[in-house]
Amino acid sequence: MISRKYRFHSRGGVRYTYQHGKTIRDSRISLVFASNARKKQRYAVVVSKKVLKSAVGRNRIRRRVYEAIRAEMPKIQVPVDCIFIIYTKEIANIDFKVLRSLIHNLLIEAEII
Repeated sequence: MISRKYRFHSRGGVRYTYQHGKTIRDSRISLVFASNARKKQRYAVVVSKKVLKSAVGRNRIRRRVYEAIRAEMPKIQVPVDCIFIIYTKEIANIDFKVLRSLIHNLLIEAEII
């Protein structure tokens, strides 16, 4: 899990990122990103009830994605807000290396890394 200082603390920042950010989409996960003036990175992971009804399952997906993001954080040098949106419940069970490569590829395509 990433530190609290790297997560969004209110809906205002998330709303701004959705409205002014750019989106890169994969079949299982998408990335909405926007630069910020805070000189640090912020991340959020969104898993809808449509993806998985169980809160335990949604939280498991969220923890796995946050861990994959944490592994990629040393490579990111620009201050950016990122929101990862999950579209399938298979993220809960795929191999962690595959999940990390998905996150890595999205960040490369967004030119964040």
